Amino acid sequence: MIGALVARKVVRAGFIHLNKGDVSLLLSRWAEDVTLSYPGNMSVVSGTFKGKKTIEEWFNRFIEVFPKRDFTVKSVGVQNIFDFTGTNVVTAEWDVIVTNRESKDFRNSGVTVINSVRGRATSVCDYYFDIDALREAWGIASSKSIKS
Repeated sequence: MIGALVARKVVRAGFIHLNKGDVSLLLSRWAEDVTLSYPGNMSVVSGTFKGKKTIEEWFNRFIEVFPKRDFTVKSVGVQNIFDFTGTNVVTAEWDVIVTNRESKDFRNSGVTVINSVRGRATSVCDYYFDIDALREAWGIASSKSIKS
């Protein structure tokens, strides 16, 4: 149960670091060969990214596009409450308001699923509830507005 409490605390702290734009602290508990999966079909920002350096560059771009970020963690759950080794699956449900460089706010909600081994994130996968709002926030036309 102590491991579950630590995992919850680390995940909440990660979102605080992201809100502050502190990528190095955000990634301090991520494995070197970690993967990040980001939703959608937006050429440069969507997909699966491998390796801490690549993911650091991805987050730096995220912060550049969204100079203001406000993730509010609603709940954090763990798969194995009896974990003592830091090997677990942790989920975080959150709401977010991001503000782009033109000072336009975008709201969304989602879930992040984190697989960890020995206290290091080995894979992180984000799920957003409103993909069209996500595309608009990134400045990409909604799939609904694309005509064939």
